[in-house]
Amino acid sequence: MAVTAKIDVKNQDISESIRKLLEDILKAEIIRAILVSQHLPMKKMVMPTLVTDPDHLDGIDPLAPAFPVNAATIAARLTRKPIGGKIAAVLRPCEIRAFIELVKLNQAKREDIILISADCFGAFQNKDYLKFAGQNPKEATLRFYKKIMDGNAVEVEGVELAQACKACEYPVSENADIQIGLYGMKTDESILVKAQTEAGDHILKQINLGATNEPAARQTAINSLITKRTNFRDEMFLKTTEATNNLEKISSFFASCVNCYNCRVACPVCYCKECVFVTDAFNHDSFQYISWAKKKGIIKMPTDTLFYHLTRLTHMSTACVGCGQCSNACPNDIPIMELFRTIAHATQKTFDYQAGKSIEQKPPLSTFCKDEFQEVVGIND
Repeated sequence: MAVTAKIDVKNQDISESIRKLLEDILKAEIIRAILVSQHLPMKKMVMPTLVTDPDHLDGIDPLAPAFPVNAATIAARLTRKPIGGKIAAVLRPCEIRAFIELVKLNQAKREDIILISADCFGAFQNKDYLKFAGQNPKEATLRFYKKIMDGNAVEVEGVELAQACKACEYPVSENADIQIGLYGMKTDESILVKAQTEAGDHILKQINLGATNEPAARQTAINSLITKRTNFRDEMFLKTTEATNNLEKISSFFASCVNCYNCRVACPVCYCKECVFVTDAFNHDSFQYISWAKKKGIIKMPTDTLFYHLTRLTHMSTACVGCGQCSNACPNDIPIMELFRTIAHATQKTFDYQAGKSIEQKPPLSTFCKDEFQEVVGIND
């Protein structure tokens, strides 16, 4: 029977309870290293770190409302080739879904990693988090999850969650080997630790946690949050569709794009080793720009910005997990996530596919289905 256990919480410090759990996992010598977010001594921002010594887990803060990078790309890099053992990675649900997509795209391997995930409260945009964290980031995390815990709040002390988090209907990971349960729990007393796979069960049995039952209030709290976020998501889809439903509107939507390509770099599932937009294909000769300008009398510089985003939409709509890192990385605050999620939702619904939901479900464009979309292609027997 899979382990469902609880961990006592002392002094209302959930992060410390999680730190002790990870310390026990690392000390059990089943895991060679743990990938987990923590505060670096030289900066307030929380960044992913790879820890091999339990004594270096003191600064971890996996519940901090900071999301500077989708760590699925780091987990993929660590597992792409055999490492002679297992590592663990503490990831948000959207990071795990991105990792699952990367496994299916042959960019990562599942065998050598134990995925650990805590119920996700969401995160702020990077610049907002730095303002919120102040001089005591760990204390700020405590204030954050006390306010946000009931699932109804979307802002803390005047700072709102990122749009991607407010629209995320996956606050709990289905694919984690070990799930740390917070919603529906009396977190000032204890938190839930649950094995969801055989590998996770093996780990938890090594560290002898006290068995418990999952409270009925937990699923009720999760369902309530999912309903709220789904409603927000659907409203976001409607607004975004209205704002981009013709060429003039979508050109305006991306008018401030400067072709920095930050969104491409930040995207966890944009995996091409060489992107056509950083090759000479779009390094046009000088006379070409003059020729284009003469035709209309004016052209926006840099050029090809809309074409770039439309191309990425075509490539990524089946794999987008809605993490919002594209918007987080944009220097001009273009709501890229809103459009990508809107298109991705429609694309994935068409293919009856959910990015990152199941490792067995093959990506839509990776297989040939003889009888697919007959009404579109117009082929009749």
